Amino acid sequence: MRQIDLMYRTMTAELGQRLLDARFSADFPVEGRFVGVNNKGRKYWYFDQPTEGEGHRQKRQYVGPADDPEITKRVEAFKAIKDDAKVRRKFVSTLVREAGLPEPDRFSGNVIEVLANAGIFRLRACLVGSVAFSAYGALLGVRLPAASMMTDDTDFAQDYAISSEVGDSLPPILELLQSVDPTFRPLMHRSGSPRATGFINNSSYKVEFLTGNRGSDDYMDKPVDMPALGGVSAEPFRFLDFLIRDPVRSVMLHKSGVSVIVPDPCRYAVHKIIVASRRVVDTIGAAKREKDLRQAVIMFEALDASNRLNDLADVAKEAWGRGEAWRSAIQAGMGYMPRKQKAATVALFRDLGINHEVEAD
Repeated sequence: MRQIDLMYRTMTAELGQRLLDARFSADFPVEGRFVGVNNKGRKYWYFDQPTEGEGHRQKRQYVGPADDPEITKRVEAFKAIKDDAKVRRKFVSTLVREAGLPEPDRFSGNVIEVLANAGIFRLRACLVGSVAFSAYGALLGVRLPAASMMTDDTDFAQDYAISSEVGDSLPPILELLQSVDPTFRPLMHRSGSPRATGFINNSSYKVEFLTGNRGSDDYMDKPVDMPALGGVSAEPFRFLDFLIRDPVRSVMLHKSGVSVIVPDPCRYAVHKIIVASRRVVDTIGAAKREKDLRQAVIMFEALDASNRLNDLADVAKEAWGRGEAWRSAIQAGMGYMPRKQKAATVALFRDLGINHEVEAD
């Protein structure tokens, strides 16, 4: 696996900076436009926003009179934002079509965009799972196989301490998701608790929220209230604190770009091996385990191509040093790998200076 050309890596960095500099208004998305309408000799501003679905109709929203200096100032500022958005959209198109960097499916991109605009990453939540995997191409400057990113859900994780101490919250998440698809409804926790830990639509697409397991396993299978997450609770998972520690910022190549927070790619790779060892043994679990391990191997190759093996060594040693349960999970995860990938991973871990009992067949 090779990195993409320096020109495209530079473009990706520029796109990320422009996204950080941009100031969006939730009321007036850049896909729309301001329209001046004359009525009885006076000009008024309206905002036309395209709606998805049949007919591609416009949704018109009243803004205010054109002779109001504050409103006109906002219209002028929007023009500058929209011009920048056009440039960013060209960057995204070039990075996808010419550089071959991955993009999320459109629906997942829309879900992430609406939550990003509402502030989910400002409140230090982290995008995890296969949709997050698609953001590593831009972060590391490598082409990742599209087949490893296919998913029918989007997962977010947040540390409980952050959620309880940040002193802010998203708007109701269900309302945000219903702006993307009105069929979204709460997904009740499997324990029978009335608290939702996610949402599902009529196509069985899920948006779920996770957090690290605090303390003993007594907390498992009990939804955790997350004050910053707009009324939703989170499912506690072991090993998740390792994954979302020291997250990084990347770019989701969707529309004019979405700035996202994802796990450090080294942690993502090691965590995938651990998660693979804990999958329920059934048809679905086996398929998810295979995907976990495929993503881990691909990420190892991407980290090698981007000269990040020293960082990977530090993270792998951290996980290995966390105790017997962690070492057993890593060993078990490697044990599920196909012969060739297992041998390569064992050799990699040895090269990283980690001694363990897993042997290549």
